[in-house]
Amino acid sequence: MPSYKADLRDARFILHEVFDAPALWARLPALAERIDAETANAILDEAAKVTGELLAPLNRSGDEEGAQWLEGRVRTPAGFREAYATYAEGGWVGLAGNPEYGGMGMPKMLAVAFEEMLYAANSSFALYSALSSGACLAIDAHASEALRQRYLPPLYEGRWAGSMCLTEPHAGTDLGIIRTRAEPQADGSYRISGTKIFITGGEQDLTENIIHLVLAKLPDAPAGPKGISLFLVPKVLVSEDGSLGAANAVSCGSIEHKMGIKASATCVMNFDGACGYLVGEVNKGLAAMFTMMNYERLSIGIQGIGCAEASYQAARDYARERLQSRAATGPVAPERGADPIIVHADVRRMLLTMKTMTEGGRAFACYVGQQLDLAKYADDPAQKERAEALVALLTPVAKAFFTDAGFESCVLGQQVFGGHGYIREWGQEQLVRDVRIAQIYEGTNGIQALDLLGRKVVANGGVSLRLFTDEVRAFAATHDTPFNAALHEAVERLERVSAWLQEQARGDANAVGAASVEYLQLFGYTAYAYMWARMTASAARGAADDAYYRAKLGSAAFYFERLLPRTLGLEGSIRAGSASLYGLEAEQF
Repeated sequence: MPSYKADLRDARFILHEVFDAPALWARLPALAERIDAETANAILDEAAKVTGELLAPLNRSGDEEGAQWLEGRVRTPAGFREAYATYAEGGWVGLAGNPEYGGMGMPKMLAVAFEEMLYAANSSFALYSALSSGACLAIDAHASEALRQRYLPPLYEGRWAGSMCLTEPHAGTDLGIIRTRAEPQADGSYRISGTKIFITGGEQDLTENIIHLVLAKLPDAPAGPKGISLFLVPKVLVSEDGSLGAANAVSCGSIEHKMGIKASATCVMNFDGACGYLVGEVNKGLAAMFTMMNYERLSIGIQGIGCAEASYQAARDYARERLQSRAATGPVAPERGADPIIVHADVRRMLLTMKTMTEGGRAFACYVGQQLDLAKYADDPAQKERAEALVALLTPVAKAFFTDAGFESCVLGQQVFGGHGYIREWGQEQLVRDVRIAQIYEGTNGIQALDLLGRKVVANGGVSLRLFTDEVRAFAATHDTPFNAALHEAVERLERVSAWLQEQARGDANAVGAASVEYLQLFGYTAYAYMWARMTASAARGAADDAYYRAKLGSAAFYFERLLPRTLGLEGSIRAGSASLYGLEAEQF
């Protein structure tokens, strides 16, 4: 039976030693009052208990039972309701929420560490909470004060949950063609009518109310994405005093039968003249919804890290115990009939790939969290603006690269187990199924790649990219590590390829699309190289006889020598251009 235990040592190393988060928090007045190193460690300790002892034991049973739909109602698997009540009581839904409305106000740098634990323990369970957190962020940023006062406190408390209603049967990525309509009412509310699909947590039995954030169009709205508005639509109507009233005209038509995350209800939601309230401005709903979407994109990226960590732990433990054959250099365990498979080169290759990609992702998630904290809390306008630009640049990288690497790691973890990895009871095949969706939802990874290269690099002339590469160069100039030459070479490759693509895009309309996926991968490996350089510098300051620091330095060597060279092939693929992609007519496929 698989188990999961959060890697608190690595989480603390990244938070405290690599990024010196407590010093940053002390410089940001809004955070200095709420968080310090001791408080952060206490939260991490409790998070590890909640995820490892409460949620992880429900992961396999939740997958086996799945969410069940009957006559418009959804029943979550056995144990989920009780676990959610305990989870909500602990304040975890509002961990990073606005304290003015009942949230705990913790920094994102800490929240990303908790989210990784949550997804590693139980991805299906994590999604119910993630949608609530994202909905709170959008409501807090864009809704009226009356809506914030009425809806945020019970959402942060976990008594109510949130959902995000974008996709329709005919409209996925192209939201400009949605058909859901909003009819203005005399009292200032709207009547929402339409059907949304793939709605995570659109119906469930965990909370007493569900607050749907719904994209819809007014009758006179302009065509395309400029005509989209955002509406708050409660499952159960809410009185002015906050008490629950009658059921709204919202129903769950069915739930999807999926490859993975089976305990998460993925719903078809019907709005039949449901009462809703405008969030933000008319015809500017897509911009408001992006507040939630960008939160969810980072969160889903972290799902990739969490699943990879769970897979790595299981594969590592199995490789230490499973006996097969002898080491190439002779018996390592002569007293036993064979050696543990961790002595074999291919098993070590797989485990080290999993380890270095997961730890690199963990550091990069903390780095993105740092930029989000600066964007939100910094007093210096220039520092805030720089952080916002980096968040915009790095969010698609985090979502896509984390999840691509997460899927690769889970497949490797399954491979370590050999035939047992294909058997349900070992847990690895569930992780492969659960993590696979992360490359698809919240904007497919192909769309993230187009966003990165087309909008964040080419469209702004690489200005945001230079903010990042200049920072990497500055770090290398002030920190002497054994990998500085490789880091310099990787950054130069990223800049060289970026400049070449900006030039190509001027004369080839297909250039961005042809190169975007490989470009995001190139960016991701380079970003991880920066993270590994920072971890190397911090680990080198640690005690030389500490096994953790020695392992960190050894892992860094593997990353730079065995994984970063993947960028050589990526550059070659990018420079091949778009011609071969468009060499066949549609009927020739």
